[in-house]
Amino acid sequence: MKSNEIARSEVICPGIVEASKEGTLDNGHDHQNQNGTEGELGRLDHQSEQVRHPLSPSRHSPLLTIVGPTASGKTATAIALARELGGEVISADSRYLYRGMDVGTAKPTLEEMAGIPHHLIDIADPTDDYSLALYQRDAYAAIGDVLGRDKLPILAGGTPLYLNAVLEGWRIPEAAPDPTFRAEMDAIANESGNDALHARLATIDPAAAGRIPATNRRRVIRALEIHHLTGRPMSELEGKSPPPYRVLKLGLMPSRDRLVARIERRVDAQIEQGFVEEVQRLLDAAVPLNAPAMSAIGYRELADYLGGRSTLAEAIERIRFHTHRYVRHQLGWLRKMPDVVWFDPEADGWFERLREEVIRFLSPDETASRTRGVD
Repeated sequence: MKSNEIARSEVICPGIVEASKEGTLDNGHDHQNQNGTEGELGRLDHQSEQVRHPLSPSRHSPLLTIVGPTASGKTATAIALARELGGEVISADSRYLYRGMDVGTAKPTLEEMAGIPHHLIDIADPTDDYSLALYQRDAYAAIGDVLGRDKLPILAGGTPLYLNAVLEGWRIPEAAPDPTFRAEMDAIANESGNDALHARLATIDPAAAGRIPATNRRRVIRALEIHHLTGRPMSELEGKSPPPYRVLKLGLMPSRDRLVARIERRVDAQIEQGFVEEVQRLLDAAVPLNAPAMSAIGYRELADYLGGRSTLAEAIERIRFHTHRYVRHQLGWLRKMPDVVWFDPEADGWFERLREEVIRFLSPDETASRTRGVD
């Protein structure tokens, strides 16, 4: 696939996508709240599993990772590499988990998947709940499954917590959610502000308070909840156990002006391809606005339009604003991510250079057995 073909294939996907079920894990989901710093960038919910890495041939088992901001072309690049190198794509995008949420999440269509098996896509209903711990468990299982069939796992997405949990082997504190406690903390924040809640966290877990901003209410409440349930600070219970993979991180980073233009085109395409109708179908199916899935950018904005609380033009403008704000958060995280080999997906020959980087990363034996059609 040529570089301009990849750029063109990063389009909003119309219709409901039925992802390949080969190797997918059919249980719950998570969401991406892109409307601010809450949700996607900081949701540590539910009981955790101990970190369990898949049984793999050796610590030299390869794992490709493709990262980048929204609209940079991650999914299309992963599919192109999987087709050429005998790989399978494992989603690290929490928006892709939900069935029936396709246009607004830019989920790849069956045609765009090009027969490549995709894991952790369309595995949950919009009313389900899913956690970071479950995603980590399922991602490790999917990676192990792909490696066990002598295929190349390609982890692709832009959800920072998902990527970090897998690549760094986070040990996530075990504590089941306590809805009553969460409601109490929400009420305090609603009445006294997020800073009041954050001050509570600072008194019991200064380390967690130092890295969780007051604006990220979900993570603040989760940290308070863990202390409430276990009697120990979240920061004491956390840790890392790096997984047994040899990882190559590939990053896509268009110039700022081109990224802005891509986002603008994407939003326009979403509206043209039925985003409003998709939101109406979800509302007709009684999916509540406070469901985790509905916090993804665009869904509540368009629900406001459909409910007569805004005009369509106002809703579209808010979608653009929230998307740009979310991308700024992504960029802040990406700048801190170590050992990423960066590519500009607008530059001439970028995909060929990226492909060469991957081939160098793979051993000669692996390359010979996996490569299909690499120049």
